[in-house]
Parts: sequence; C-alpha cells; structure tokens
Amino acid sequence: MRHRLLVVLVPLAVLLVAALGVPLAATVAQREIQETYVDRLNDAGRFASLAETALSSGRTEALRLELERYQDLYRIPAALLEPDGSVLLGSRSSFEAAREAHPELSGIVTAALAGYRPEPPGVRWPWDDRPLIVAEPVGRDSEVVGVVVTVSPTDRTRAGILERWGQLAALGLLPLVALAAVAWPVSGWVLRPVRQLDSATDAITKGDLTIRANDVNGPVELRRLATSFNTMMDAVEHASERQRAFVSDASHQLRNPLTSLRLAVENLEPHLHRPAAREAHAIAVDEAKAMHRMLNSLLAAARMESMRSAVPVELDTVLMTRAGRWRALAASAGFALEMDVPPGLRVLEPPGGLGSVLDELVSNALRLSGGGRVSVAAAESAPAHGGPQTSRGLVEIRVSDDGSGLGDGEYTRALQRFWRSPRHQNTAGTGLGLAICAELVEAAGGRVRLEPGLPSAEGRGLAAVVALPAAPESSGSDDKAPAPARFTSPDHSASTMRDEIR
Repeated sequence: MRHRLLVVLVPLAVLLVAALGVPLAATVAQREIQETYVDRLNDAGRFASLAETALSSGRTEALRLELERYQDLYRIPAALLEPDGSVLLGSRSSFEAAREAHPELSGIVTAALAGYRPEPPGVRWPWDDRPLIVAEPVGRDSEVVGVVVTVSPTDRTRAGILERWGQLAALGLLPLVALAAVAWPVSGWVLRPVRQLDSATDAITKGDLTIRANDVNGPVELRRLATSFNTMMDAVEHASERQRAFVSDASHQLRNPLTSLRLAVENLEPHLHRPAAREAHAIAVDEAKAMHRMLNSLLAAARMESMRSAVPVELDTVLMTRAGRWRALAASAGFALEMDVPPGLRVLEPPGGLGSVLDELVSNALRLSGGGRVSVAAAESAPAHGGPQTSRGLVEIRVSDDGSGLGDGEYTRALQRFWRSPRHQNTAGTGLGLAICAELVEAAGGRVRLEPGLPSAEGRGLAAVVALPAAPESSGSDDKAPAPARFTSPDHSASTMRDEIR
C-alpha cells in the first residue's frame, strides 16, 4: 500500500514541478535568444554607423577589414549590401551560401532596404538550429543606401539554454527527492497500523483469537480504529469461550446420565421375552448409541475451535503412518485401495492433524460409497480463482471412490453440519464429520470441495478434494516441531477425530 501511495503522490509532484518548470524553461530560452539578438543588433548598428560614414567619404577599406576581422574572430558572417542586394563589403561566398541555405534571408534584407528592422525573435528551442539573422539599414529615414547583415549561428546560445535547463532540472529534482525522502517514512508510519491490523485479522481467521492490534503507534484515527478492533475481539473471544464452555460442559454433564441410561436399557434385555419387546429394546439401545456419538461429536467440534495454527508436514510421511490401517479397513470392507502420492510434497497441516482428516474421508468412502474401489492421490496445483491464495501454490489430496456419488445439488450441502444424504439415513453417523474436516482445512488456509469421483456401473462416484497451501522447504527447525495434536476421548484414551465425529 505504501508503494501505491507513492505512485499517487510522486506523479502529482512531478506534474506540479513540470507545470512550474515548463514556462520557466520557455522564459529562459527566450531570454537567452533575446540577449544574443540584442548583442548582434548592437554589432550590426555599429557596422551600419561605420558604413554610413565610409560610404559618404568613399573610404571603405577600414570597414572591409573590420567586417573580415569580425567574421574571423566570432565565426559570424557579416556583409554590407547595396540597395540591389549585392554584396559590397564582406565575405561574398559566406553570404551567398547563407542566402541559399536560408531563403528567409532575402525577405529580411528586402524589409531592411525598405527601412524596417526585423522583429525580435520569439522562443528558440535548443533543437532549432536556424541561425539568427540581423539586418540593420544604413541611412536615415527613407534614404537607405545599404544594409548591414549578420548571420549568427546559434550553437553557443542553444548550448547555454541546455545548460540553464539542466540547472532548472536539478533544482526541480530537489523537491521531488525531498518529497520521496519524507513520504517514505511518513507513509510507513501512517500505514504501519494498517499492516499490523491486517496481520492480526489474518491470524484471527486462522483461529487465534488472542491476537490484538497495536493501538499505541500511528495516527490518532488509526489508533482509535485499533482500539475499537481490540474491544470487538475481546467480546468475540469471550463469547467464543463461553460457547465452547457451554458445549463442553453440556456434553460432559449429559454423558454420565446417558451412559447410565444406556446400561439400564441394556440390562433390561434378559427380562424381555416377547419379540415386539426385544425389537423395541434394540431400537432404544441404537438410539442411546446414536446420542452417545452425537455428544462425542459436539465435544470434538468444541475442541476444534481452540486448537493451534497449521504447521508444515511431509505429506508422504503422514500417509505412510495411515496406509497400513487404511488397507486393513479396505480389505475388511471388500474394497481395493489405490495410493498415488509423489514424495517431497509439503503442506500446512490443519489443526488436529492431517491424518485425522484423511481418516474421516477414507472411512466415509468405505462406509457410505457402496462401491468397491477407493483412490488416494496427491499433486501440486496452482491456486484456484476465488480459492485460497499462496505464493507457493496448493497441494491437492483427492480421496475418490467408485460408488453412487451425490446429486448435483448435494455437493455443497454435504459440507454443512448435520446434513446427511437421504440414502444414508439408516447408516450410523451424525453428519458432522465432513463439516468439521472442512473447517479444520479452512483453518490452515485450505479448502475442501466435493466433485464426481471414479465412474463405474454404480454411478459417477465421489471425490473429496483437500486443497492445502504448499509449505516451504524443510528446515532444521521443522524437525523439532511438536507432533500434531490429535483429538482424544474424555477418558484420554487414544482415538482419532474420526472416531468422535462419525
């Protein structure tokens, strides 16, 4: 933003300097040519005075020598012309060459023979190489007996104009340099709170509600904005903590009574003899188990919101720890498991662990697809339009199956909490697993999307695509990073997020 501010200020300053400098440059050029013109006019006037005396006395030798010395000394052709325009004294060859090169010379001479002096020249720009022609009538009133003409090259005058322009440009650069020197730190001081506020909001979107903006430095208006932002975040953090505490406390308070109720219902089985009673008993036990899974899911969702930020991990290492378990689950369910993950891919692992997210996706494919093949593949890709943008691109992990898939209107709804497909209403689950996976991935700056998977006779299949920001190359500090946090059950026994949110 600082650069954009300077891009606006500097051109305006340049335009202001140019608005003042261009007229001043024109004035300088006009002054230089006027000074030269006045000097040549004085020389021509002196020669005209000498010529009038010489012509009246018939002694022209001294004037001829004076004109020759003038041309030799200043390299300015000078000549005395007769009323018919022919050269009487001076360098005939130089004058004739000037007459041929500059046709306007004849008109100036004709006007001078009529008793008129040439008009002062206007502005002469440095790229205008025309000579300065001065014609001075010899005589008084209408008694013009000749004309003194000087044809002055303007090389020195134009060089002087360029020199003056260079000095003006140097003076004009001083305020521009001063503006840039002042604008850079001032804009940094003004925009620093904005950058800090941007960094704070970025950290907050990744789940860290403890971040606060700096409300000490910067302009008063931005300090007030930072203070208001911090006040708002205090309220948001407090509300979030109360919400998590309520969900966690409610789930814990309900778990023990529910467990007691489930045990009591299960203990009724030996006392039930009629088939209808046993069927009702089985339904009651299933409902108690479903309620238990729902409480576990709510606890998992509450803990998810307080987990740490994403950390870089090696994708093939994560999948290596999961491959054996997935193959065993696939074999027991009668599925063929395919894996295609190139080595060297590094991603930002979501809070709760990437393995737990993939466990849920693979489990869903095995339990719900109704097919016979599951594929896990990964590849690098550029950031999609409208998706998460990172300087290193994305890594996409696809968990695909060849089952019946979803309808066109169900791809987005399937990522919402508690949504379940009508085809899976009789399958164990809560409808929270995929939604929580999507939220975890978004906390790491990624996104989960659903699309058609592996086509088969059963349907077009379903693919769950996890797009995560690619992590930088491995460094020594990464090896010392703590192991990714995992969801654990309330009794702290080892379990995955998949077990709690299913």
